[in-house]
Amino acid sequence: MTVNLLDYDREGLTHFLTEMGEKPFRAKQILKWIHQSGSADFSEMSDLSKGLRDKLAGHARVELPQVLRDHVAADGTRKWLLSVGESNGIETVFIPESRRGTLCISSQVGCALACTFCSTGRQGFNRNLTVAEIIGQLWLADKTLRDSVDVYRPMIPGQDRQTERMVTNVVMMGMGEPLTNFENVVTALHLMLDDHAYGLSRRRVTVSTSGVVPAMDRLRERCPVALAVSLHAPNDVLRDDLVPINKKYPLKELMAVCRRYLSAAPRDFITFEYVMLDGVNDSITHANELVELVKDVPCKFNLIPFNAFPNSGFKRSSSEAIRVFRDVLMQAGLVTTVRKTRGDDIAAACGQLAGQVRDKTRRTAHGIADSIAMELLQ
Repeated sequence: MTVNLLDYDREGLTHFLTEMGEKPFRAKQILKWIHQSGSADFSEMSDLSKGLRDKLAGHARVELPQVLRDHVAADGTRKWLLSVGESNGIETVFIPESRRGTLCISSQVGCALACTFCSTGRQGFNRNLTVAEIIGQLWLADKTLRDSVDVYRPMIPGQDRQTERMVTNVVMMGMGEPLTNFENVVTALHLMLDDHAYGLSRRRVTVSTSGVVPAMDRLRERCPVALAVSLHAPNDVLRDDLVPINKKYPLKELMAVCRRYLSAAPRDFITFEYVMLDGVNDSITHANELVELVKDVPCKFNLIPFNAFPNSGFKRSSSEAIRVFRDVLMQAGLVTTVRKTRGDDIAAACGQLAGQVRDKTRRTAHGIADSIAMELLQ
C-alpha cells in the first residue's frame, strides 16, 4: 500500500525517506517539487536519482482531492467544491484583492460545534480531514491560480509567471473547527510555513477558533500563528445560545487563554470575529459589554454582516446598526473593521460554506464535548 506524500511535513517526509534508506536532504528536494513546482509526478523530479524516483513510484503517491465544481463570483471570488470520498465534499474559497490573495481552507467535513447562525454548523459533522486533504486545498488553489495568473494580475507585481504566488495569505476559516482536528491542522501549518514548501509568514497564516481553550494553549506551544476568535456575543448567556462551545469554555476562560496566546503570537493582538445579527447581538448595550469584556486583551474587531442561508432564522443587522456598533468600539479605542461581503452570489461568503456531508449524525451521536475530548486526548 502506498502513502500519500501530502500527508507529510518535512519531519514526517524525512522519516519516511530514511526508512527507505535515503538521505534526509532528499525531503527538502521533494517538498519543493510537490509544493513549489506543483508536481504530482515523480518522473518529473529531475534532480532525484532514477532509483529514488522508482522507489517513490512503488511506495508513494501525491493524491489530491477531486474538484467537483469550480465557481467564480462576479467580484472574482472563487469557490471549489472538492470530493473527499464517500460522497463527502468540502469547500475552499479564494478571495483576490489588489495586493494580496487570501485562501479560506476547510479542516473538517461539516462541523461538530453547531453555531446557530452558521450554514456549516447546520450541516452536521462527519469526520476530520487528513493532512493531505487540508494541504491539498492549498496545492490545488495555488496551481490552478498560477495557471490562470493573467486573470488575477496584478497580485504581486515584479514576479514572473513561474514563481508568482497568487495565495499570499491562508485563513483556516472554512468548514469545521480547526482546533478539534489539532494534529492534522498543525502538520498542515508546518507545510504552509516551511520555506521548502509554501514559505508563508506566521503573520499571514490565521487559525480561527470558536474557543477550544486547551487546544489554543497547545497551538501557542506547538505552532503559534495569527489567531482569530469567533466571539459573536459579549456575555455568556447569549454566547451559550449562539456558540454552544461556550457552555464548556465560558468567556472568562476564553479571555484568559487569549492573553496567554499573545506571549508567542506573531501579531501583538487577537482578532475577534463578530457576526452582526439583527436584534440579537447588535445593540449599543452589547457594544458596551464588548468594550468591558476585552479591556485587558489587546485586540481588534472584525464585524461581519450576517450572510443569509436558507432557513437560518436570522437577519443581517442594518447598515446603520453596524455603523453605530462600530463607532462605540472605535470610540473606546478598539481597532474595528467591517468585513466586506465577498462571493455571496456563489454562497462563498463567511458562514455560508456547506459542502456535502453524507453522514450528518456524528455530531449528535458523540456530542460536542465528546468530539473535542477525543481529539485532545490523541
